Amino acid sequence: MPSIAIVPGAPARAALVADFVQHLDAERGLARHTVRAYRGDLEHLLSYAARHGRATLDEVDLATLRSWLAAMAGAQRSRGTLARRTAAARTFFAWATRTGRTATDPAARLAGARARAALPTVLPAPDVARLLDAARDRAAEDEPVLLRDWAVLELLYGTGTRVGELCAADVGDADLGQRLLRVMGKGGKERVVPFGRPAAEALARWVDVGRPQLVHAGSGSALLLGRRGGRMDQRQVRTVVHDAAGLVQVADVAPHGLRHAAATHLLEGGSDLRSVQEVLGHSSLATTQRYTHVSAERLRSAYALAHPRA
Repeated sequence: MPSIAIVPGAPARAALVADFVQHLDAERGLARHTVRAYRGDLEHLLSYAARHGRATLDEVDLATLRSWLAAMAGAQRSRGTLARRTAAARTFFAWATRTGRTATDPAARLAGARARAALPTVLPAPDVARLLDAARDRAAEDEPVLLRDWAVLELLYGTGTRVGELCAADVGDADLGQRLLRVMGKGGKERVVPFGRPAAEALARWVDVGRPQLVHAGSGSALLLGRRGGRMDQRQVRTVVHDAAGLVQVADVAPHGLRHAAATHLLEGGSDLRSVQEVLGHSSLATTQRYTHVSAERLRSAYALAHPRA
């Protein structure tokens, strides 16, 4: 196979990027924002290589990749950005080599910075309770958007789902009798997560009273709807969570913050790590283990304040 031209404007380069994006989306099943980020990373790499005299993909070697990362480090790019771009380069060249688009994999020995595993900020359980109780009180008059917001907040905390998973859920995915929600996680992996009575109450009021007031022919089977009856998107959910936190004056939190809170509070309440891993849909137990660090930090702080020989 002839070497693929990577200079800007080359049709072969555009086709290469498009094929890689299709691979990430259709075969790997990566989240939309991850696919978008990897596409940008690849475009950035190819442009850098072309500016430094590499006209074809086969000419991109390990030295080029190392120089690319070093240039970004010199430009004060964050460790998280460097780590993601390293991962993007490895993923791309592994695919390109496997599919015969290049003869060798220059990224196989590429080492890059690892993103710091920052501990998530977690709302204390009393603050979460205030936030959810306030949402329930605002929904008392059965105004549809407020009923939906109550259900959104209860489900984010009650199930620990990712915001994208919740937005993608359909009415048929919720089993109110069993108090279970079926979601599609990363990599197209389906899982079923439980939720408690407060979330069931909020969801039932939304499905029975709120949703019928917003639904129209174009709503489809979406569980959560926007004001105009379309499927609720992640941006709208973020606004709901931020506004709810502001109203009760707790620390500002994003939807993912309620996921963090759910995981931490489960562990603090005695749940085992494997069960929390299943609820959150983590492929690796190591990802779930960071929540034990949060719990340990809280325990250490309480010990330092209370123990006479701390």
